[in-house]
Amino acid sequence: MQLIWLRSDLRLHDNTALTAATQRGPTVALYLLSPEQWQAHDDAPCKVDFWLRNLQHLSTALSRLNIPLLIRSATTWDQAPQVLLDLCRQLQVQGLHFNQEYGVHESRRDAAVTRVLEQAAISVQGYLDQLLFQPGSVLTKSGGYFQVFSQFRKVCYSRLHSSLPPLLSAPKAQAPLTIEADPLPRQIAGFACPEPSLRELWPAGEDAALARLAAFSEEQISYYQNERDFPTKPGTSQLSPYLAAGVVSPRQCLHAALRSNFGEFESGNPGAVTWINELLWREFYKHILVGYPRVSRHRAFRPETEALAWRNAPDELAAWQEGRTGLPIIDAAMRQLLATGWMHNRLRMVVAMFLTKNLLIDWREGERFFMRHLIDGDLAANNGGWQWSASTGTDAAPYFRIFNPVSQSERFDPEGRFIKHWLPQLAALNKKDIHNPGAMGGLFGVADYPAPMVNLSMSRDRALAAFKALPSRLDAGGADD
Repeated sequence: MQLIWLRSDLRLHDNTALTAATQRGPTVALYLLSPEQWQAHDDAPCKVDFWLRNLQHLSTALSRLNIPLLIRSATTWDQAPQVLLDLCRQLQVQGLHFNQEYGVHESRRDAAVTRVLEQAAISVQGYLDQLLFQPGSVLTKSGGYFQVFSQFRKVCYSRLHSSLPPLLSAPKAQAPLTIEADPLPRQIAGFACPEPSLRELWPAGEDAALARLAAFSEEQISYYQNERDFPTKPGTSQLSPYLAAGVVSPRQCLHAALRSNFGEFESGNPGAVTWINELLWREFYKHILVGYPRVSRHRAFRPETEALAWRNAPDELAAWQEGRTGLPIIDAAMRQLLATGWMHNRLRMVVAMFLTKNLLIDWREGERFFMRHLIDGDLAANNGGWQWSASTGTDAAPYFRIFNPVSQSERFDPEGRFIKHWLPQLAALNKKDIHNPGAMGGLFGVADYPAPMVNLSMSRDRALAAFKALPSRLDAGGADD
């Protein structure tokens, strides 16, 4: 008997561990419920609900292949080795298969499970699946992990040109087993069910994910480069929740993009090339998790920035979290996050820079808040994005680059449509005033909307002074070569 331990790979197609397990013999699938661990990792209720909904679809799909999906509880991951050992003994499992995950806690969990099962003469095999390249295989000439994305991307392109990762078909049906699938919970204690509208925004299941990928790659990817920064346009794929849960694989995304661009990586359709670069950014940040484990421990990638004099300003943090800053593009973006579990990527950068630069509040506060609300919450991408915006991370924005939220709003929401959707109390303002109502002075009389909480120019100067006061801005580990 073979056991496939499902984690962030909730699909049948192009699932490396599932394919390997079924090729070895009769297979049973397992998913562990770990609510205390999820809470410790700040996983959002809408994200946990999304996992459960996708598991329902996957259980049905697996049942057609006569592969029962079993559910066990390991409240925290330190219980996982014993839970897995007990199940393997019960079912007389000969081999455990799982797709690798990254991050300090995930690595420790998998190492502990491997150790316990191998001591019991049960083989354990992990597989490369949620990445295109094994961490540690894309290195600088001196043997280190890349710290600059452009150099990392160059090596990835070279590898992909010579060897494109193939797609795997879904397994064929196996002979029926005498083991029954377990019922799946509809809800987990401690994780409130989201509004029905949010579930409609993010339909579950592999078919829904592949349909979204097909629609984007066939209809929208050509416009991606030009439209991805405009939050009112359908310029992005909105596949991030499906990638985070593994309902679709990065290989499937890459192949779809290449099909739309006649097999080209670096030439042809600029939209396809730009989207492939975004897939590689996702890859880059996961490699950083492995190469620089401190970022999994809430530490800055650039150690010298740990000395930054962040402000303790709980009232200002709460106003940012609740969309009450008095800067419409910030407030509209935060309300989009709270209502949908997702935020447009351009706006993620804008609100992150506002928190870390204009309010000079620690990026870790923003990172944690995002994880607690994002349906696509992913440690590597979320941490990488926040540290980029805060100028504490790898390949980060220079500390003196500080987005002005008003000019960003004017540039990427020129008609104010995004703002009016999320802040209907501002709907009567014209397209000039809506970006900065506070500039209207005493004439401004919109009910229930606050004045700007901070002077953008003065707060920018405060951030620059804080960064300039740091010790010498040392490189975090040597230049790429």
